[in-house]
Amino acid sequence: MSIAFRLPLPSGFLPAGLSLPGFRPGDPLAEPIRLGMPQLAYGGLSETWLLKDLGHRHWLLLARSIGRDVPDFRDADGATVYAAFIAVSVQDAAFGALREHDSLSVRSRLERISRTQFASRHELLRDGLPMGSVEMTSVFVKRREKGRNRTLSRVALSGFAAPAAAPALARTAQLAATIRAGRFAEHFGFPNADGETGISLTVRPCPSQDFNGADFLYFASFQAFVDRAEWEAMDAPAGLFTLARDMVFHSNVEIGDAVRIAVKAQRADGDQLLHWCVLTRAADGARLADIFTRRAPAPR
Repeated sequence: MSIAFRLPLPSGFLPAGLSLPGFRPGDPLAEPIRLGMPQLAYGGLSETWLLKDLGHRHWLLLARSIGRDVPDFRDADGATVYAAFIAVSVQDAAFGALREHDSLSVRSRLERISRTQFASRHELLRDGLPMGSVEMTSVFVKRREKGRNRTLSRVALSGFAAPAAAPALARTAQLAATIRAGRFAEHFGFPNADGETGISLTVRPCPSQDFNGADFLYFASFQAFVDRAEWEAMDAPAGLFTLARDMVFHSNVEIGDAVRIAVKAQRADGDQLLHWCVLTRAADGARLADIFTRRAPAPR
């Protein structure tokens, strides 16, 4: 199953072969975004805003794939079920090239890649020029204990089309499985080895800023913590922007938990900064995420 938006679409135009429940001319998912202060950060596009927006698109595409306008999913017992990201990959990004008043278009696809996993790919364009892409893989989860984020279990919901026989968007799912199992020789040029650099930062996520409406630590907050560690602990210069970032998520936290961001490895490549950060729950060391990042100054 694959659903695609080719953006922008002329009013009333629906490409041949595209069946999209709930599609309407003027649909916000099919409208270019005029960049302003909500979408921008120091010197370019806000990656945190972008990930939140694309996460919302992923959620809506899941709903539309089974003919719903509202992404309200429940299991057979009526318990609320959420789409939780297990991996997000930012590739070929040019966030530092985007400026106020630019028009950003997003082309999105959704594909079911296994019994429990769904993946989406979002291509970013400014005036038809590629500005990067983001691939996201999610699973449906529910809490085994009400109000407890450490008690999540996967859920398979009915009503969706069968998984693709040869999924085109399986990269991030494969990445998540490989990183979680430690079955990689190297990634982003960093060998899979024990040890850390000794550089770390501990933060206590703020309920009103870092958690989402489902009371989970928002996936976009993980990369924001890494950027904060880059600034505060790695002494990186201002104005670095992501060229590529791979994030693999392992677990979540409760409100009040502290998060440790440890720089497992880092190196410079010309004017680019690369690092591998491991996020853990400070209290017990439980692994929360592995985040690999390549950053560079914005073009002048």
